[in-house]
Amino acid sequence: MHPIERLRFVARAHGAPQELLVSETAQALGSFAGDPSALVTACRRVVSRNITSGSMWWLCSRMLCALEPAAEARRALAEIEGDRTGETLAGLLPHDARVCVIGWSVQLAEACARRGDCSVLVVDVLGEGQSFARYLESQGVDAVALPMSGLASAIQHSDVLVLETQVGSTQGMLMKAGSLAAAAVAQQVGVPVFACTGVGRLVPVRIWEVIIGRWDGDSEPWHRDEEIIPLSLLSQLVSATGVETTDRLVHLVDCPIAPELFAQDIT
Repeated sequence: MHPIERLRFVARAHGAPQELLVSETAQALGSFAGDPSALVTACRRVVSRNITSGSMWWLCSRMLCALEPAAEARRALAEIEGDRTGETLAGLLPHDARVCVIGWSVQLAEACARRGDCSVLVVDVLGEGQSFARYLESQGVDAVALPMSGLASAIQHSDVLVLETQVGSTQGMLMKAGSLAAAAVAQQVGVPVFACTGVGRLVPVRIWEVIIGRWDGDSEPWHRDEEIIPLSLLSQLVSATGVETTDRLVHLVDCPIAPELFAQDIT
């Protein structure tokens, strides 16, 4: 596929896993490595189309800050494909755990497939609940999709709540709509909240502020697909490198700052 076509695929994709989009984008952007100005333009366009994708900002920032962008793209792609967050989560879940999750979670799917002894209550947000429950069932995992009206009861009767981070920083986490209510309920009833932060999902505060500034002005808050979750509502961070408390989040950020991405003149 021509690199421009790859980027068009990424621009049109909605709701696809970040891992898939980053893989396609890394391969496409690598072809611009010999033309710095074209690479900057392409990276700006990518993040403008995927504002809340932390791993997209991570990939583009790494490439723009690298002396050899093509090689950096390959390294980033290898890290994405080798993401062990799901493996970390699998080792953290209690024996025979009943897990509550908001919408689709790639990391939880991997963790449950590895374990084989967990059951999942999928709270349906953004129309993802039924399809995720069916996918888990196809992998041999006992799963059921629930409406948002069953959110509180589902969490009360679960051993753990798993939330997946779209992008995060020391200022908070941007997660799927419904995650804030879920985390608040979990804290109130004493259910631990595990925040999965896959490779590339955590960014420096400066990038976070740019992302939130664009996202915040995009639509009315109640019409958005994501919402900000305070770190105080999260029990533990689950990443490819292990499990951390939220006060250690700054040590997990490995995304450089590329000011070239902050311009908004790309349409």
